[in-house]
Amino acid sequence: MTNTKVVTVINLKGGSGKTTTTAFLAHAYAKQGHAVCIIDADEQASLLRWSEAAAWEIPVFAMPVKNIDRLWKGIVGSRFDYILIDTPPLDEKAGVVYGALRAADYALTPMAPTLSEMDRLPDVWDTIERVNDSRSEPLNASILFNRTIPNAASTEQYRGDITDAGQRVLTTSIPRREAIAQAFNQPITKLYGHDQVAIELEKEVN
Repeated sequence: MTNTKVVTVINLKGGSGKTTTTAFLAHAYAKQGHAVCIIDADEQASLLRWSEAAAWEIPVFAMPVKNIDRLWKGIVGSRFDYILIDTPPLDEKAGVVYGALRAADYALTPMAPTLSEMDRLPDVWDTIERVNDSRSEPLNASILFNRTIPNAASTEQYRGDITDAGQRVLTTSIPRREAIAQAFNQPITKLYGHDQVAIELEKEVN
């Protein structure tokens, strides 16, 4: 039986890169030889439609329900090394997000290093803390900077602010690339740093 690890990708707002991050990270794990699948917990089913349009070999299961934590094993099974859960925005489907976090071994929050996204981070941490009240062990979590601009001083400033607040930021960051922004419905052949994210997370999760 595979020791499956579940990584839930969360941010409380739309447009933060959750779906894109989930897609690229899943392909990074697959390229490294892991058995991986995706649970699309957003009722918009963007990842399911993307996988069908691009003919992915990675399985995608649509599960936009509140009790993901109780259902996923019976539907997905235990044959995968990694399961990635893409979540909807909290203010739209709070119950689904909480269920996805209860199911998780790790929570990953993609965000651009900007003031507007920094302002929402305390809500992300509060959400994880609420879920921790119903977990046997606290959920480990980290921030993934995406849409970064090379050599921008603000990126390191925000990294320091988050670290000073006692939270973790992955060393790897994902650059702002038109190819990433326009990747929807296209096959994923280049990883743009998500392979390094997978390596970092593997050390964190295991």
